[in-house]
Amino acid sequence: QVQLVESGGGLVQAGGSLRLSCAASGFIFSITFMGWYRQAPGKQRELVATITSAGYTSYADSVKGRFTISRDNAKSTMYLQMNSLKREDTAVYYCNRDPETARRLGYWGQGTQVTVSS
Repeated sequence: QVQLVESGGGLVQAGGSLRLSCAASGFIFSITFMGWYRQAPGKQRELVATITSAGYTSYADSVKGRFTISRDNAKSTMYLQMNSLKREDTAVYYCNRDPETARRLGYWGQGTQVTVSS
């Protein structure tokens, strides 16, 4: 069955960097559109970055220029390099497929907590 395992979160000072990883299994990762999502306390989950099977990327305005999404299809793993972190980046970060598929299947991994201190 589908498994998504996020890792790499932690506590970091504002201006610092973190690299998140997402290990995927149970589906053909190499042809799957993927995204990173985050949910801050008291807020709805939001999509922050996406990457197509061919490697085309897009970003939410709030992270553009600071975050970089990438993937290694041979390892069925996706990454999120986060630089110049801000307090408002504090959230639990999740990886998943496209929003419609994620909503329809209703599966989410455990996420990884990112906390940015001032």
